[in-house]
Amino acid sequence: MNEPVALKPTRHFEIEDDLTDASFDRIAAIAYDRAGLFFPRIKKSMVKSRMARRLRDLRMPSFEGYTRFVCSTDGEPERHRLVGALTTNVSNFFRENHHFDLLRTTILPPLLARLAHGEKVRIWSAGCANGQEAYSIAILLNEMAPKIQEWDIRILATDIDGDVLAFAKAAIYPDHMIETVPAAYKAKYFRESGSVPGGFQLNGQVAQLVTFNTLNLHDPWPMKGLFDVIFCRNVLIYFDEAAQGQLLARFHTTLTQDGWMVLGHSERVPPSQASAFKSAGVTALRKSGA
Repeated sequence: MNEPVALKPTRHFEIEDDLTDASFDRIAAIAYDRAGLFFPRIKKSMVKSRMARRLRDLRMPSFEGYTRFVCSTDGEPERHRLVGALTTNVSNFFRENHHFDLLRTTILPPLLARLAHGEKVRIWSAGCANGQEAYSIAILLNEMAPKIQEWDIRILATDIDGDVLAFAKAAIYPDHMIETVPAAYKAKYFRESGSVPGGFQLNGQVAQLVTFNTLNLHDPWPMKGLFDVIFCRNVLIYFDEAAQGQLLARFHTTLTQDGWMVLGHSERVPPSQASAFKSAGVTALRKSGA
């Protein structure tokens, strides 16, 4: 999962206690139950840091009090936010640029040829957060095929966190979030926002290539069609090996016969799925068994 925009923490707000093992275990259990996220105690420091931001946003001074609240009947909405807070990762436009080089040189040319002949192409950005990954793909498509708006192509972008999806749909980014956009693309596809001071609005035609939907990858998927390319970067790291294998098995069945699977830089295919994919680049895979 890529990085959602965090709420600004309330400054000078002191948290009175520490995250105990008991509270950690209860929080980890919620994350596992709701989204299949696996947090062993070795990650307690990371969990504590991310939950501290939620405590400050809620102005709750106690980890123990927060844990009681999130486990209560009234804490159901907060359990959703808890999962979002725990899956925060750094993301940028055109992050891991080698993947976009691979798109440009190898993945997209045959797909664009199919589009030009009236076929459809579907791309999925799974764990999209702020939308930077999906919009990077859309920008690249527009660069490679100026007639892309006339063809049957869709980019589906999904995330478990509805708040960050709302941000992504608006397609307005502060300057620091578009620093990695090449200068020529920034000049061509972004303009200063008239509604958000310091914000830059993505070109509407490019933004329209992307459809955002809330989706917990741990739940049944509503999509019926197959995808030609699936980006799922920095998501597997949150699952244990068994859950990683299950998720990749589901991706395998959701890919077209010659589909592509793109993972994050530190992610590897578990042994249970080793025969389902073949390496086709740095953390880029092709579907096997065709």
